[in-house]
Amino acid sequence: MNDSPGWATPGSPSDGEGAEGTQPPARPAGDQKWSAEQPPPGQWSSPGTGASDTPATPPQRPQQGAGGRSYAQTGDSRGYGTPYGGQNGTGGTGGAGGGWGTWGPPPAAKPGVIPLRPLGLGEILDGAVTTMRTHWRSVLSISLAVAVLVQVFSVLVQKYSGDRLTIEPGSQARMEDFSDSSALLTLAAYLLQLLGGLLVTAMLTMIFSRAVLGRPSTVGGAWRDARGQLLRLAGLTLLIGFGAVTVFVLLILPGVLAGSLGLGVLGGLAAAVLVTWLWIRLSLASPALMLEKATIRTALARSSKLVNGSWWRIFGITALTALITALVSAIIVYPLLAVSVALFGGGLEGLADGTALNSWGSLILTAIGSVIALTITMPIQSGVTVLLYIDQRIRREALDLELARAAGLENYGADATAPPTGG
Repeated sequence: MNDSPGWATPGSPSDGEGAEGTQPPARPAGDQKWSAEQPPPGQWSSPGTGASDTPATPPQRPQQGAGGRSYAQTGDSRGYGTPYGGQNGTGGTGGAGGGWGTWGPPPAAKPGVIPLRPLGLGEILDGAVTTMRTHWRSVLSISLAVAVLVQVFSVLVQKYSGDRLTIEPGSQARMEDFSDSSALLTLAAYLLQLLGGLLVTAMLTMIFSRAVLGRPSTVGGAWRDARGQLLRLAGLTLLIGFGAVTVFVLLILPGVLAGSLGLGVLGGLAAAVLVTWLWIRLSLASPALMLEKATIRTALARSSKLVNGSWWRIFGITALTALITALVSAIIVYPLLAVSVALFGGGLEGLADGTALNSWGSLILTAIGSVIALTITMPIQSGVTVLLYIDQRIRREALDLELARAAGLENYGADATAPPTGG
């Protein structure tokens, strides 16, 4: 059993290909979204059904744990508790020799920040926030260090470029004032932001994956787990970014060449729709690459298959997360920006002549706001992406069983003999 943060090896069942070329087991008829490797009947409701639906097959009690206690008593697995409608294992419809009665849905085990079952929107967001709160030393240390490094370099670049562009107070910026060195520094700032984002994504993915299992994390441990995949993650990010730019260029270029504004706008709208579709389709490639130790090609294929059939759901959760993080950033940054303009930027006059944000006071105060915002929002975005990946694998591949074994719940979902009937 591999209980590393990745839990699974590259080429898991939904890839359609195994290490020896074997085909995955056939999925149950009537529900093509679930794996054939499922828990015992009655423990889960199929997608699209409510939690209160009565199982078609009588549920089975969990095996006995140490000391004769069931896992429902010890809390070590998703065992059943007291049946609804009766006592001592008999329900309202059961009797002597007569059956089980009506049992409620089983509680899912929760070794870490999420229950081991398909997740709802609230559980995904709560899991991300809970990980930040529980493992705040490692999570916030990583995001804070990267945010400070990026913002310090950005402040220096902005100050230098601003001084070059505003030669005299009130003068208009000219292209010839923007020197080659300023352009290179600006490019370096963007590259540093990209590298910082890659580092945060890689290390936080490992921390969140361990938090699902209820295991502590350290910055050093996250680095050791992530460093082997950093180059592949960089290649994946650049490939997706290059693909998005290429789509825009190819669809806008005909309108530009034809000199038609309407055709150019139409091409831009088509490109935006296509890039959005591809972006969501490939949004789970990063956690797949990191946690499955996959290649770039395999990670892209895994993301496409996991998102298939759930595009709108993942789009909605991703868009809501982006809105939440944007609001959090705005609440933190904009008040400090206004204060910096009022105190150090010359107020409205500074805004009018373009010098309001070029003073050291304005740049530093705004950078402090950006550091705080990035420290909070980067873990939320990374956590939601990782938990979406885990959620899709639970829905498609019964990953909850693998996670339970990795967390030490060896008999999680195991079959057991039926309890005795009667009173």
